[in-house]
Amino acid sequence: MTNWLVVQHIDFEGPGGIASVAAERGVVLETRKPYLGDALPTVDEIDGLVVMGGPMGALDDDDHPHLATERALLAEAVKRGMPVLGVCLGAQLMAAALGAEILQGPAPEIGLGTVSLTEDGLRDPVFGPVGRLLPVFHWHGDTFTAPPGTVRLAQSANYANQAFRAGDRAYGLQFHVELDGGLRDAVTPHLPEDVKLDPGEADVVEQTGRALLGRLLDRMLS
Repeated sequence: MTNWLVVQHIDFEGPGGIASVAAERGVVLETRKPYLGDALPTVDEIDGLVVMGGPMGALDDDDHPHLATERALLAEAVKRGMPVLGVCLGAQLMAAALGAEILQGPAPEIGLGTVSLTEDGLRDPVFGPVGRLLPVFHWHGDTFTAPPGTVRLAQSANYANQAFRAGDRAYGLQFHVELDGGLRDAVTPHLPEDVKLDPGEADVVEQTGRALLGRLLDRMLS
Protein backbone atom coordinates (compact mmCIF):
# COMPACT_ATOMS: atom_id res chain seq x y z
CA MET A 1 0.00 0.00 0.00
CA THR A 2 1.27 3.45 -0.94
CA ASN A 3 0.64 6.43 1.32
CA TRP A 4 0.60 9.94 -0.09
CA LEU A 5 0.20 13.25 1.69
CA VAL A 6 -2.36 15.79 0.43
CA VAL A 7 -1.81 19.35 1.65
CA GLN A 8 -5.02 21.38 1.56
CA HIS A 9 -5.14 25.17 1.98
CA ILE A 10 -8.86 25.99 2.17
CA ASP A 11 -11.91 23.97 3.16
CA PHE A 12 -13.66 23.86 -0.21
CA GLU A 13 -10.66 22.94 -2.34
CA GLY A 14 -9.94 19.27 -1.69
CA PRO A 15 -8.37 16.67 -3.99
CA GLY A 16 -11.55 16.01 -5.98
CA GLY A 17 -10.95 13.51 -8.76
CA ILE A 18 -7.40 12.88 -7.58
CA ALA A 19 -8.84 10.93 -4.64
CA SER A 20 -10.94 8.52 -6.70
CA VAL A 21 -8.19 7.91 -9.26
CA ALA A 22 -5.71 7.28 -6.46
CA ALA A 23 -8.07 4.88 -4.66
CA GLU A 24 -8.43 2.81 -7.82
CA ARG A 25 -4.66 2.30 -7.78
CA GLY A 26 -4.35 1.43 -4.12
CA VAL A 27 -2.91 4.80 -3.12
CA VAL A 28 -4.01 5.97 0.33
CA LEU A 29 -4.30 9.75 0.62
CA GLU A 30 -3.92 11.43 4.00
CA THR A 31 -5.07 15.05 3.97
CA ARG A 32 -3.42 17.58 6.26
CA LYS A 33 -4.72 21.13 6.66
CA PRO A 34 -1.90 23.33 7.99
CA TYR A 35 -4.17 26.39 7.99
CA LEU A 36 -6.07 24.62 10.79
CA GLY A 37 -2.88 23.77 12.64
CA ASP A 38 -2.16 20.33 11.22
CA ALA A 39 1.52 19.43 11.36
CA LEU A 40 3.16 18.25 8.16
CA PRO A 41 5.18 15.02 8.12
CA THR A 42 8.75 14.80 6.92
CA VAL A 43 9.53 13.49 3.47
CA ASP A 44 10.73 10.24 5.08
CA GLU A 45 7.18 9.57 6.31
CA ILE A 46 5.41 9.71 2.94
CA ASP A 47 5.54 7.92 -0.42
CA GLY A 48 4.13 10.77 -2.50
CA LEU A 49 3.00 14.39 -2.20
CA VAL A 50 0.01 16.33 -3.55
CA VAL A 51 -0.23 20.06 -2.81
CA MET A 52 -3.55 21.71 -3.61
CA GLY A 53 -4.62 25.26 -4.42
CA GLY A 54 -5.59 28.14 -2.16
CA PRO A 55 -6.22 31.90 -2.05
CA MET A 56 -2.85 32.94 -0.61
CA GLY A 57 0.31 33.75 -2.53
CA ALA A 58 3.10 31.19 -2.71
CA LEU A 59 5.44 33.49 -0.75
CA ASP A 60 2.96 34.84 1.83
CA ASP A 61 4.99 33.36 4.67
CA ASP A 62 4.25 36.17 7.14
CA ASP A 63 0.54 35.36 7.17
CA HIS A 64 0.94 31.64 6.42
CA PRO A 65 4.24 30.40 7.91
CA HIS A 66 3.49 26.80 6.90
CA LEU A 67 4.19 27.74 3.27
CA ALA A 68 7.95 27.73 3.90
CA THR A 69 7.66 24.20 5.29
CA GLU A 70 5.68 23.15 2.23
CA ARG A 71 8.26 24.55 -0.18
CA ALA A 72 11.02 22.71 1.66
CA LEU A 73 8.98 19.50 1.57
CA LEU A 74 8.35 19.92 -2.16
CA ALA A 75 12.01 20.60 -2.90
CA GLU A 76 13.16 17.49 -1.05
CA ALA A 77 10.46 15.27 -2.55
CA VAL A 78 11.37 16.37 -6.09
CA LYS A 79 15.08 15.91 -5.32
CA ARG A 80 14.41 12.32 -4.25
CA GLY A 81 12.40 11.54 -7.37
CA MET A 82 9.19 10.94 -5.45
CA PRO A 83 5.70 11.26 -6.98
CA VAL A 84 4.78 14.94 -6.63
CA LEU A 85 1.75 16.83 -7.93
CA GLY A 86 1.29 20.56 -7.38
CA VAL A 87 -2.09 22.04 -8.32
CA CYS A 88 -2.64 25.80 -8.77
CA LEU A 89 -1.04 27.30 -5.63
CA GLY A 90 0.67 23.92 -5.26
CA ALA A 91 2.31 24.40 -8.65
CA GLN A 92 3.44 27.89 -7.66
CA LEU A 93 4.90 26.59 -4.40
CA MET A 94 6.64 23.81 -6.30
CA ALA A 95 8.01 26.28 -8.86
CA ALA A 96 9.31 28.54 -6.08
CA ALA A 97 10.85 25.55 -4.31
CA LEU A 98 12.74 24.74 -7.52
CA GLY A 99 14.12 28.26 -7.97
CA ALA A 100 11.46 30.03 -10.05
CA GLU A 101 10.30 33.59 -9.53
CA ILE A 102 6.67 34.13 -8.47
CA LEU A 103 4.93 36.99 -10.29
CA GLN A 104 1.52 38.61 -10.51
CA GLY A 105 -0.18 37.59 -13.75
CA PRO A 106 -1.46 40.10 -16.31
CA ALA A 107 -5.10 39.42 -15.36
CA PRO A 108 -6.98 36.85 -13.29
CA GLU A 109 -7.85 33.69 -15.19
CA ILE A 110 -11.03 32.19 -13.71
CA GLY A 111 -13.52 29.70 -15.10
CA LEU A 112 -13.68 26.88 -17.59
CA GLY A 113 -11.28 27.10 -20.52
CA THR A 114 -8.35 25.41 -22.15
CA VAL A 115 -4.58 25.35 -22.15
CA SER A 116 -2.44 24.68 -25.19
CA LEU A 117 0.23 22.01 -25.01
CA THR A 118 3.77 22.90 -25.97
CA GLU A 119 5.75 20.63 -28.27
CA ASP A 120 7.25 19.02 -25.17
CA GLY A 121 3.74 18.66 -23.78
CA LEU A 122 2.62 16.83 -26.90
CA ARG A 123 5.53 14.41 -26.40
CA ASP A 124 4.81 13.93 -22.72
CA PRO A 125 3.23 10.50 -21.97
CA VAL A 126 0.74 12.05 -19.53
CA PHE A 127 -0.35 15.11 -21.54
CA GLY A 128 0.36 14.05 -25.12
CA PRO A 129 -2.69 11.78 -25.63
CA VAL A 130 -5.00 14.76 -25.02
CA GLY A 131 -4.00 16.54 -28.23
CA ARG A 132 -3.14 20.21 -28.61
CA LEU A 133 -5.88 21.66 -26.37
CA LEU A 134 -6.68 20.45 -22.86
CA PRO A 135 -10.00 21.47 -21.23
CA VAL A 136 -9.38 22.78 -17.70
CA PHE A 137 -10.76 24.89 -14.87
CA HIS A 138 -8.76 28.05 -14.13
CA TRP A 139 -8.66 30.01 -10.88
CA HIS A 140 -5.47 32.01 -10.44
CA GLY A 141 -3.98 35.47 -10.67
CA ASP A 142 -0.31 34.72 -10.01
CA THR A 143 2.21 33.01 -12.23
CA PHE A 144 5.85 31.95 -12.20
CA THR A 145 8.91 31.78 -14.38
CA ALA A 146 9.97 28.38 -15.68
CA PRO A 147 11.83 26.56 -12.88
CA PRO A 148 15.42 25.74 -13.93
CA GLY A 149 15.85 22.26 -15.33
CA THR A 150 12.14 21.59 -15.82
CA VAL A 151 10.13 20.85 -18.96
CA ARG A 152 7.36 23.31 -19.90
CA LEU A 153 4.23 21.41 -20.92
CA ALA A 154 1.36 23.88 -21.38
CA GLN A 155 0.51 27.54 -21.81
CA SER A 156 -2.41 29.91 -22.34
CA ALA A 157 -2.73 33.30 -24.01
CA ASN A 158 -1.74 35.28 -20.89
CA TYR A 159 0.20 32.64 -18.95
CA ALA A 160 3.25 31.10 -20.60
CA ASN A 161 3.85 28.63 -17.77
CA GLN A 162 0.72 26.59 -17.14
CA ALA A 163 2.30 23.17 -16.50
CA PHE A 164 5.78 21.74 -16.07
CA ARG A 165 7.53 18.47 -15.27
CA ALA A 166 10.53 18.09 -13.00
CA GLY A 167 12.34 14.82 -13.59
CA ASP A 168 10.08 11.89 -14.41
CA ARG A 169 7.53 11.89 -11.58
CA ALA A 170 6.91 15.48 -10.46
CA TYR A 171 4.31 17.64 -12.20
CA GLY A 172 3.10 21.19 -11.53
CA LEU A 173 -0.29 22.24 -12.95
CA GLN A 174 -1.36 25.88 -12.66
CA PHE A 175 -4.90 24.80 -13.61
CA HIS A 176 -7.36 22.20 -12.32
CA VAL A 177 -8.22 18.89 -13.99
CA GLU A 178 -9.52 17.26 -10.78
CA LEU A 179 -12.91 19.00 -11.02
CA ASP A 180 -15.35 16.17 -10.28
CA GLY A 181 -18.98 16.69 -9.30
CA GLY A 182 -18.29 17.03 -5.59
CA LEU A 183 -15.51 19.56 -6.05
CA ARG A 184 -17.62 21.47 -8.56
CA ASP A 185 -20.43 21.80 -6.01
CA ALA A 186 -17.98 22.91 -3.33
CA VAL A 187 -16.23 25.52 -5.45
CA THR A 188 -19.22 27.07 -7.24
CA PRO A 189 -20.57 29.19 -4.33
CA HIS A 190 -17.17 30.86 -3.95
CA LEU A 191 -16.69 31.90 -7.58
CA PRO A 192 -17.13 35.51 -8.71
CA GLU A 193 -20.76 36.22 -9.61
CA ASP A 194 -19.97 36.60 -13.31
CA VAL A 195 -18.27 33.19 -13.56
CA LYS A 196 -20.60 30.31 -14.37
CA LEU A 197 -19.67 26.65 -14.84
CA ASP A 198 -21.53 25.25 -17.83
CA PRO A 199 -22.49 21.66 -16.87
CA GLY A 200 -21.57 20.21 -20.26
CA GLU A 201 -18.17 21.88 -20.35
CA ALA A 202 -17.51 20.92 -16.73
CA ASP A 203 -18.31 17.29 -17.57
CA VAL A 204 -15.72 17.39 -20.36
CA VAL A 205 -13.11 18.76 -17.93
CA GLU A 206 -13.96 15.97 -15.50
CA GLN A 207 -13.75 13.22 -18.14
CA THR A 208 -10.53 14.38 -19.77
CA GLY A 209 -9.06 15.20 -16.37
CA ARG A 210 -9.83 11.77 -15.00
CA ALA A 211 -8.05 10.14 -17.94
CA LEU A 212 -5.06 12.48 -17.55
CA LEU A 213 -4.84 11.83 -13.82
CA GLY A 214 -4.96 8.11 -14.50
CA ARG A 215 -1.97 8.35 -16.82
CA LEU A 216 -0.22 10.62 -14.31
CA LEU A 217 -0.58 8.22 -11.40
CA ASP A 218 0.35 5.22 -13.54
CA ARG A 219 3.56 7.04 -14.50
CA MET A 220 4.28 8.04 -10.93
CA LEU A 221 3.74 4.52 -9.63
CA SER A 222 5.76 2.77 -12.31
